[in-house]
Amino acid sequence: MDNQKTVIKVGTSTLTYDNGKINYRRIESLCKVLADLHNSGEDIMLVSSGAIGVGMGKTGLTKRPGEAKKKQALAAIGQCELMFMYDKIFGEYNHSVAQILLTADAVETEKKRRNINNTIDELLSMGIIPIINENDTVSIDELEGNNIGDNDMLSAIVSHIINADRLVILTDIDGLYDANPRVCETAKKIDVVTKINKSILDMAAGTGSNRGTGGMITKLQAADYATKRGIEVHVINGDNPKLVYDIFEGKTPGTKFLAQK
Repeated sequence: MDNQKTVIKVGTSTLTYDNGKINYRRIESLCKVLADLHNSGEDIMLVSSGAIGVGMGKTGLTKRPGEAKKKQALAAIGQCELMFMYDKIFGEYNHSVAQILLTADAVETEKKRRNINNTIDELLSMGIIPIINENDTVSIDELEGNNIGDNDMLSAIVSHIINADRLVILTDIDGLYDANPRVCETAKKIDVVTKINKSILDMAAGTGSNRGTGGMITKLQAADYATKRGIEVHVINGDNPKLVYDIFEGKTPGTKFLAQK
């Protein structure tokens, strides 16, 4: 029996504090959980946002700039820091990582998608944890909201390319609510969504944090893409990375979106 393939997507709001500086405690916890799951026999891939957010923190910026060229420069600065950090922390648990930077044109044909799949499969066979991000330094598709759009959708696309069993999206909220929990005290979390329709999409509120590009709507769009291709999706709170264990134990710590067969 083949190993289960799981894609973990982590957002900027999980990786950094409000001031843009790296949240080392949370990242160390995440890396420890993923290394442990890898040791148990799971094939783990990490789709990591945060390059621009980390770049902001490193350059002292507190507000995400509007100009694409400035965001590209911040991504170049932050990506180095991100990979250095992941390499160091995963290395402490005797795991090696590999960087894969993708753009929209890298997934536009079957041949290109097969090349990506071959690379990831080979890395997994070598016991390496692939860390994937959209290449904001040379592509402004995400920065301007085109094509792939953001790393939520990128994680869904990658999940499909490699035929993943599940996609887990870590964010700054417990899951999908029937109303915006930040403004509605009676909002209730939805544990399981059998099918994403207009009423589910209408529940998404907000536009994400100051340091990221996403919000719940992008999580739902990614979940819609993945579930329609037979991939189970979980949206959970990234404040406590140990919640990822619950998913592998059959629990529902956030919102579970059922795969459409």
